[in-house]
Parts: sequence; structure tokens; C-alpha cells
Amino acid sequence: MTELALSPAPAPAITAAALRRALIAGARRVIAARDELNRINVFPVPDGDTGSNLASTLASVLHGALSRRSVHTGELLVRVGNDAIDGARGNSGAIMAQFLVGLGEQARALPQLDAAALAAAVRRGADSARAALAHPVEGTILSVIAAFADALDERARRHGAAPWQAFADALQRARTALADTPRQMPLLQKAGVVDAGARGFVDWLEGIAAYAEGGPRALRLRAATAAGADEALEAPHLHQDVDPRFRYCTECLLVGERIDRVALRAALEAAGIDSLVVAGSDSRVRVHGHVGQPQVLFDACAAFGRVEAMKADDMVLQQRSVESPATVAVVTDSAADLPPALADRFGIHVVPVRVSLDGRDYLDRLGLTAAEFYRRMADSARLPQTSQPPPGDFRRVFEHVLAHQPAGVYVGVSRPLSGTLQSGETAARGQRATMHCLDSGHVSAGQALLAWRAAELAAAGADAAAIAAELERLRPQTQTWAMARDIRHAVRGGRIPRWAGPLVRWTGLIPIARVSPQGLLKVAGGLLARRAAPEAFARHVARRVPAGTRWRLIVGHADALADGERLLAALRQRLSIDEAHLVEVGPAVGAHAGQGTLVVGLQPAP
Repeated sequence: MTELALSPAPAPAITAAALRRALIAGARRVIAARDELNRINVFPVPDGDTGSNLASTLASVLHGALSRRSVHTGELLVRVGNDAIDGARGNSGAIMAQFLVGLGEQARALPQLDAAALAAAVRRGADSARAALAHPVEGTILSVIAAFADALDERARRHGAAPWQAFADALQRARTALADTPRQMPLLQKAGVVDAGARGFVDWLEGIAAYAEGGPRALRLRAATAAGADEALEAPHLHQDVDPRFRYCTECLLVGERIDRVALRAALEAAGIDSLVVAGSDSRVRVHGHVGQPQVLFDACAAFGRVEAMKADDMVLQQRSVESPATVAVVTDSAADLPPALADRFGIHVVPVRVSLDGRDYLDRLGLTAAEFYRRMADSARLPQTSQPPPGDFRRVFEHVLAHQPAGVYVGVSRPLSGTLQSGETAARGQRATMHCLDSGHVSAGQALLAWRAAELAAAGADAAAIAAELERLRPQTQTWAMARDIRHAVRGGRIPRWAGPLVRWTGLIPIARVSPQGLLKVAGGLLARRAAPEAFARHVARRVPAGTRWRLIVGHADALADGERLLAALRQRLSIDEAHLVEVGPAVGAHAGQGTLVVGLQPAP
């Protein structure tokens, strides 16, 4: 009896309810620290988005698994891992998601967690996170996760260890490992910062510990300052340039059955993907990598399952945002056939329209070049379709630029022609700074001209309100014309009235359309000049624009380079041109207008 009386009581286990609240507190801590994490982000590239990526990844868990009550810790952790994989963003977000997947895989059958079970789950998560990277690097989030797992293992082996106390002891080891990251990576030491991903992981642990120590009070600390945020750190100098060979931070979600992640990683490595992370389970895999052509990554993944949730962020433009804290950001969508030279000159961010072709979805220009689109379109039995970018695509761009720049202007495709502008407006709500969403009233070359002018004004130091006012003034003076040799796609898509189809076939007319003052594409005439159509189109346009004006000009062609060059030369002969560009129109226009289409955009020169 005496011996029984002296036996220590078993340490209380972590219940699903307590774990859920602790994970909520951890996610909120990271979200509150987002800006600080962005500021210290220098590895693997100084694109200033680690905080946003971790916050977005954990927000997907907050709005998913953690938004519902749970009575089983294993089931809760499995749902957390699945939601994290579905919503993972960036290198750090994918690693964090894989860590959470590992937790769920280990604890799947456990209704509660004692210290030993917690340590085993964290060890499985740490191993899974490291295995997700093709080339693990020390001095990053991986090092801190490993230190936390090691300490938890040691503490859990003590007889009667309480899980929350073991967690608190291991957190101290994680803090030490975080402080040691600059010694492990000279890049961090040179910048005078710790690794941003590792700092975010410790912030997450800090939030969980705050709940364990303070209970529900910690859940009310939504704006809690991240550990160490009051330190007087100078903003890091970003000495490392983004390698232009791998300028796109590219991601997708791969869905299927029995996905072989080892074979998938081997295929992606063979394709030359840099900073590769392959995270997830055998049915849902998040792939992250840096590439020069995003479609290389998407095509490699398509051989293993269904590719969803594609994104490709231009890290060169992201870095320019970080380095332009006083300049208004300018964003447009890929319905604007913006010449690449102008986008690069002024740092204009372009959100891609989605293109569906032969049962697969693509990102306009990023996932599918214009030339490749027209080649596949010619060989396809089905007409391609386009759809507006989801609000999440805009939100990702808006969040990044507004984290570093004072405001932004989004120049959208004409509202009557597409729901794209509405997606942008949805994403702009609730942003930390103002994102002006402007209806260009145009598409293709006309929309591109307005985005060009907006970026030019931003580069000269104009504020967002002044830019918006100037675009409102220029919108009615900007003109967009199009000539379509084959209007079947436009009729089928509703851009051209159905009666125009038979008329064109009977008469041999080449229809000419113009964007109206209401932002609608309307038939405005026709040409009976098959062989000299580009020159006839130039004469038609030149007769209908104000005389004595000096113009900016963008000419677009749909897989018709020779015709585009002839049209541009003919317009130069008839109009006073200040600056002109020739561009291949993308799928956003080509899918509806068809091959051989020519577009003219004119705007009075400043």
C-alpha cells in the first residue's frame, strides 16, 4: 500500500481541444510577425516574402482544420497537415507544411498526446521536412526543427515527463538554435539577421507555449509581437541578386493516387529545378521550385497526377519592390498584351489569366508561352477557354507589393469583357495599404498602354491618387482596334454578334472591331483586302484618329509576326509616332479572336 501511495501520478496528456487552441495561438503569432519576417528574409533569395508565405500557409490551417472543434488529436493533426499542404506558399511554407504532415502521420491513431507521443510526432515531422528538400541546408528552419526534436526526445525519456513542460524545455533549445543560424550561414551573418524561416518556426512555438502557459488569454493576443521584435536591428542590405536563370518562384499542388514522391523529385531534379521542395503525402503533394520557365515544373508534375493551384512569382520584380519603398506599385493582368521590355523597364507586375487547353489548365505566358499556345491550339480538336485569375492570385501579388511599397494601382481589363477586375477588387479588400483597382475600359494593347503610363508616373514619383486621376483622363483618349481574319472563336465566345459569322463568310469581309467608350468590343467596319489586309487596316485606323497628335503605339499579332511588322510599318508612315512596340498577343485575346488577329493600341504621347 505504501509503495502504491508513493507512485507518481501520470502526467496529464494533451487533449485535442487544448492542442487545437494552442495551434491557433501559434498561427496567430506567426501572422502577427509577418512583416518582421519579410524584413529579415535574405535566404534562399532576398525577395522579402518568407513572412507572408508562412502566414498564408498557417492561415489556410486556421480557416480549415482549426476552425472546427475536434475530439481526437490524431485526426486533428492529419487535417492540419492536409490543409497546410493545400495552402502552402513558398519554400518556408512548404517545409512547414511537410513538418505538419509528418506530425499527423505519426499521431494519426492517438486520441491524446503524452510526452513520448509528442516527441515521436515531432521527430517524424522533422524527418519529413528534411526529406522534402532535394538539397537541405543547415542554418535554416531545418536546423531549428531538428534541435527542437532532439530536445523533445531527451526530455520525453525522463520518467513521468509532462508534455507541455517537455515542450517548454525544447523551445529553449530551439531559441538557441535560431540564434546560431548566422554562424552556420555566412549570408545571414553578413546581413546581420537570423534565418527568417527559422525565426517563423520559433514564433510558432512561442505562440503555442503562450497558450500552454496562459490558457485562453493567449488566444486574444492576435497582435502579439514576435519574440525579439523589439531588438534594434537595422534593415538588412540585400547584396545577393536573384539568379535570372531561376527567376520564377513556382508552385503547384499535385493530386492523385499513390504518387511516388521519390520518382517525382528525381524527375524535377533532372529538369534542373532549383530550391526544390516536394512535400505532402501519397495523394496530395505540394511542389516548390525556382525555375526560368514555370511550365517545365508543371509539365514534369503532370506526369504524376493532376496539377492544381499553380502559381509563379517573379522574384526579380519582388526584389525590386523590396528595394523601392517610396514608389507606388503597378499591377496589371495578362489580358494586357504588355511588351516584356516595358514590364522589365518599369517593374510592372502581371497577374496571369488561366487558359484551359486539351483538358489541362495553364498560366498565361508563364505556364504557356503565346507561341506554344498557338501551336497547340492549331493541333487541338477543342477550342481553348480562358478564365479570370482567382482572387488568391491577386491577393498574393498585392500582399507582397504593399508589404514594401506605400500603395498600388491595378490596371484591369475592361469590366464588361471579363470578371478579372472583380477578382482584383475582391483581393484588394482588407489590404494593409490602398490598392487602387482601375477599370482600363480596354483590353490587349489599349490596356497595356494605360499600365505603361501608370508605371511611368510611379517611376517619376507620382502618388497613387495622381496616377489614378491621370488614367481616368487618358482612358477615353486611348483607342483599341482589332482585325480578325477568323472570327469563329469570337462568335462562339460572345465577343462578336452571331450575325457577323454568316456575313463574313458570304462577303469575304475581314471584320474590324473597336473597344467602345463603354468598354465593349464592337464591330466597327470591314475590309475587302485579303492580301494587303495589314496596310488596309492601318489606313482604316489612321483615318479615324485625331490628326496632328503624336502617339504611343502598341501593335499586337496572334501568331502572325510578318503581318504585325507590316501593320506597324504602315502605321509609322501614316501617323506621328513617339514610341512603338510590337508584341505577340496572348491566349487571353487569342483564344477568342483566333490566329491571324492584329491589334492596334494608340494613346497620345505625354
